[in-house]
Amino acid sequence: MQLSEDDQMTFESGLAAFEAKHFARAMQLLSPLAEAGHADAQYRVAIMCQNGLGVVRQPDPAVTWMRAAAEQGHAMAQHGLGFMFFEGDCVDKDPAQAVHWFEKAAEQGLAGSKTTLAMMYAQGTGVERDPEAARRWYLSAGFDPDELDSLRS
Repeated sequence: MQLSEDDQMTFESGLAAFEAKHFARAMQLLSPLAEAGHADAQYRVAIMCQNGLGVVRQPDPAVTWMRAAAEQGHAMAQHGLGFMFFEGDCVDKDPAQAVHWFEKAAEQGLAGSKTTLAMMYAQGTGVERDPEAARRWYLSAGFDPDELDSLRS
């Protein structure tokens, strides 16, 4: 989404407020941008709703905003939505959905998603246990191959 110059300034102010932990102000600035479809604003609003930052914890809007950003290809939102499903935070626990969203984020290079997928394959959580797939994800995430020998079947 291309922002106007004014909206870009609003986003930057909202982001600065978020990073400074002025969450009520961040919510005020970022919510209209989230409503307009700005993925990064949607992601930040989701985080605030999920964790009760600047607002009362709001699980349903947290999922709605996280999914909206994730569906636009926002890697951190894909990872965040994966963790929501993995942990059962704001949604029912659904390891298969967690894998789906972690894979989308991993495809964009997020090492945390790759590592989580590796762990899921190693333990058989949400997927068939597959030590070789676990090893591939760990290697893709940058782990030392010599430390992964225990994953071989």
